[in-house]
Amino acid sequence: MKLGMIGLGRMGANMTQRLLLAGHQLVVYDQNADAVASSGANGAMGAESVADLVDKLEAPRAVWIMLPAGAVTDAVIDELAGLLASEDAVIDGGNANYKDTLRRGEMLAQRGIHLMDAGTSGGIWGLTEGYSLMVGGDADTYRRLEPIFQALAPGEDKGYSHVGPIGAGHFTKMCTTAWSTR
Repeated sequence: MKLGMIGLGRMGANMTQRLLLAGHQLVVYDQNADAVASSGANGAMGAESVADLVDKLEAPRAVWIMLPAGAVTDAVIDELAGLLASEDAVIDGGNANYKDTLRRGEMLAQRGIHLMDAGTSGGIWGLTEGYSLMVGGDADTYRRLEPIFQALAPGEDKGYSHVGPIGAGHFTKMCTTAWSTR
């Protein structure tokens, strides 16, 4: 499967590498050109901008974002909303507040774009051990993107799940994080 990845910090870069090792094709973008070059050296196709990344994907497109919660995520999702088409998907793997996810999902839905929120745990060990993914959003879109979630998870049949509608992934991640820190 071909996927766009925006945000190549420690987790985004490691997730990109894990997906490449599983045989997926990735088009990557980050503000840091060195991060794009590093992922390119591992087999990803670099992009010079968000628009360039979208242009290098085929419909229905899927773009995973691994960005800090808040204004940065809003800005990139707003930009993607103007570039993507009906039936494309945005997967937000960052630590967003589920209320922000609901708002973003509603805005994208008005354009026919699917938002999948993927509460992602695994940190720097995710590259070798796999990531735990709690995914919210449309069930049909989840099934279409499931090969991506399987590749990132610790196993083909464990470590990832569709936990409900838009917002459920980030809500579940919030609850499990709060519970595990007690």
